[in-house]
Amino acid sequence: MSTVHRLRSVLAIRPFRRLWLVTYLCSVGDWLSLLALTGLVSTMMKSYEWQSFALPLVVLTQLLPGILFAPIGGVLADRFDRRKVMVVCDVLRGSLFISIALVGSPVWLFVANFLVGCCAMLWIPAKESAVPNLLRRPDQVESANQLGLVMTYGISTISGFGLYSLISGIPGYLNMQGGNLEFTVATIAVVINGLLYFTSAILVATRLPELSGRVSSTRRKEAEDNELGFVGMLRDGLKFAGRTPLVRGLLIGMVGAFAAAGVVIGTAKNYALSLLGGASTFGLLFVAVFLGLAVGMATAPRLAQRLAYNRLFGVTIVLAGISLALVALAPHLWIALLTVALVGACAGVAFLTGLTIVGSQVQDDMRGRTVALIQTLLKVVLFGASGGAPLLLTLLQKRQISVFGHPMEVDASRPVMLGGAVIAIVLGLVAYRQMDDRREEPVLSSLFAAIRGRRHNKGLLIAVEGDTREDTSVQARRLAAALRAEGLEVLLAADPEHDERRLRTMLSSAELAGVRAQALVAAAVRADVVERQVRPALDSGSIVVMERYVDSPLAHFTATSTLEHQELEGLVDWATGRLRPDLTILLDRPGTGKGIGPEHHWRVQRLLSEMAAADPDRYVVVEAEGDADEVADRVRSAVVPLLASRRRLVPEAAV
Repeated sequence: MSTVHRLRSVLAIRPFRRLWLVTYLCSVGDWLSLLALTGLVSTMMKSYEWQSFALPLVVLTQLLPGILFAPIGGVLADRFDRRKVMVVCDVLRGSLFISIALVGSPVWLFVANFLVGCCAMLWIPAKESAVPNLLRRPDQVESANQLGLVMTYGISTISGFGLYSLISGIPGYLNMQGGNLEFTVATIAVVINGLLYFTSAILVATRLPELSGRVSSTRRKEAEDNELGFVGMLRDGLKFAGRTPLVRGLLIGMVGAFAAAGVVIGTAKNYALSLLGGASTFGLLFVAVFLGLAVGMATAPRLAQRLAYNRLFGVTIVLAGISLALVALAPHLWIALLTVALVGACAGVAFLTGLTIVGSQVQDDMRGRTVALIQTLLKVVLFGASGGAPLLLTLLQKRQISVFGHPMEVDASRPVMLGGAVIAIVLGLVAYRQMDDRREEPVLSSLFAAIRGRRHNKGLLIAVEGDTREDTSVQARRLAAALRAEGLEVLLAADPEHDERRLRTMLSSAELAGVRAQALVAAAVRADVVERQVRPALDSGSIVVMERYVDSPLAHFTATSTLEHQELEGLVDWATGRLRPDLTILLDRPGTGKGIGPEHHWRVQRLLSEMAAADPDRYVVVEAEGDADEVADRVRSAVVPLLASRRRLVPEAAV
């Protein structure tokens, strides 16, 4: 699937698109406030010393709340209506910025900026934990995170800095002179900053009711039934992180990544000098690492198609540590730039993969606290590592060593970077062991296949979906026969009627009546088929054709039960090991299915159509009206060219 199509399918979801706009407004406000408050402090404090500390103090008062209040934000996001939390925080942020302009006191500026940072730490977990609930499929979380990062650190950064430059240039544009113009311009920028947050609050309150959803009331009721207070929910979140291998490994890996990043920040200046460079070398190193970050975030989805997220996260942190060790040993600027870019690329993949794991695999009622824990770790570890690295540099100093009788000066930044690399490698390995759910598959072969751009599975999985078993059964068999006629090795996997008989036998023998229990048994039957038939055939290089693989049963079960579609889809992902078809044929029949009530048929068809619309590159929608031969010709004419272009398995004559 192309990156453009993946991103377009996510942006086609109206609630997410509106939240993306809200993210833009708030991110522009964040970047604009950095420059606007620094400019305002500089005009309020005339002394050179205070002006020198203006930017560091603004940054410090914005970062400090992340250490103190991020856990509180996670609890609020998991207990209360996330939309209301975001609206209140935006109104408070807007009011605080307006008050800074009205009061005009440097002391209040720093106090208000600290309070703005507190509101941000309450706003971020609510927003991040709500994003997966706006999407149509769990596999869209990664694309949503990509769009969010591009908006926050790309488009919004340029817009915020550009807006400040535009505001600062007003006196020059209008040829204004005299008076304290710098103070006036900085005040205007702060007021505009406040208006951006007010606009965000209005949009969230009036245009994004989906942020509340039914989950909020359910979550709140469960908390009240269990008599979990604020402190109890905070303690429960910490216990969840400690006893869940996935989250525990994620947090351990994040500590390693942030520690290595902090070491790089703290030693970058001295490292640039050790390369016999100055400010220009320092700047080039930062350009290289951010270019690497961008490349890593862009390539992460393709790597994740070939290496499971849970493995990819730990592996890339280990690779980042190895790359950092190469940076520490680099003898020349160009080698340093290449290895630094590699560190950035690995960090970009790991960061995006970590966010995707939180959004797609952490349950909704714990997602806010998990996001908050990551935010807290980011601030604490990054602050500690970047502050501790200069202390180590002071202690170690430069050393003279002898190499084959020749004196050589080693800068202290080199061993400190090596120490950071060792930390990243060790914690990355621990994270990998905690999170790896496919230990029977050798990681090196999977990794090399991912780097070479090949799927771990050599075969190709084609699913035939539709709302009636009569349609899917006939067309799956005819498609398999048509592909065999082209000389391809094809497995027609499973028999839905046989699976249904097994399911009914298991349900009746176990006497299970609950919807959740029935869903678990159905997932077990599907998992057995995947492990016994589908995966071995794919590993051997066969084409697997399977009718009613996931989507049709999922749509029918959703239409007839009270369970949330996302809950069922998460269960299916777990049962199949997140094995998705390479191609899905959706048989679209507008008429009422046999033996199915019109209302049920309409709901099933709507769910299937939504699945296809959410992932257009993986679906081929075929008109199912007409006799079986006509429909089979349509299916074949749609599938054979796609197989030829995607996998080059079909001879040109067949196309």
